[in-house]
Amino acid sequence: MASVNKVILVGNLGKDPETRYAPSGDAICNITLATTDTWRDKASGEKREATEWHRVVFFGKLAEIAGQYLRKGSQVYVEGSLRTRKWQDKDGQDRYTTEIRADEMKMLGSRQGMGGGDESARNDGGFGGGRPAGNYGGGNRDSGGGGNYGGGRDSGGNYGGGSGGGGSPSYGGGRDSGGFGGGSAPAPSAPSAPQRPAGGNDFGGFDDDIPF
Repeated sequence: MASVNKVILVGNLGKDPETRYAPSGDAICNITLATTDTWRDKASGEKREATEWHRVVFFGKLAEIAGQYLRKGSQVYVEGSLRTRKWQDKDGQDRYTTEIRADEMKMLGSRQGMGGGDESARNDGGFGGGRPAGNYGGGNRDSGGGGNYGGGRDSGGNYGGGSGGGGSPSYGGGRDSGGFGGGSAPAPSAPSAPQRPAGGNDFGGFDDDIPF
């Protein structure tokens, strides 16, 4: 059986994101995410809660988006994997840090400067219009960069409207779209009434040629 390393979190930022850039120019963004578990004490009947803090790191375009739109208190959905890295402190001692390397992020609730609704971000594409929410793709997971401003999963990669959105902006086409434009494709103009042929079969007033 194959092993699985997958983490899913929904929580709130404890402070503003910290963004820096690698020598290659790729963005790296760190956030501290709080998750709270609540339960009722069986003995006293009182409500209890415990908060865990998680260190989450984003790379590439996903890091740029997180750094630009997330703020202290923002609620986000994060999907990724656990990674442990080794580093040295100022005294030369080896230290180890376990953190969550994010592959996908969804901003929940309203965001300043972005309007209402939700927005999602992935590490496998570019700015895209997903289904109801835009898919903002980040960089390549292994290299930490590279994501293009493009549509959703199969879109052509240009700015266009999503298929849902309900008030939140979508930067990119739907699943298979690829051009500039918003929402659904524009409806074709109504064709002029076809001329009835002088003879032959009568098909109820419709031409054989489809007008769109």
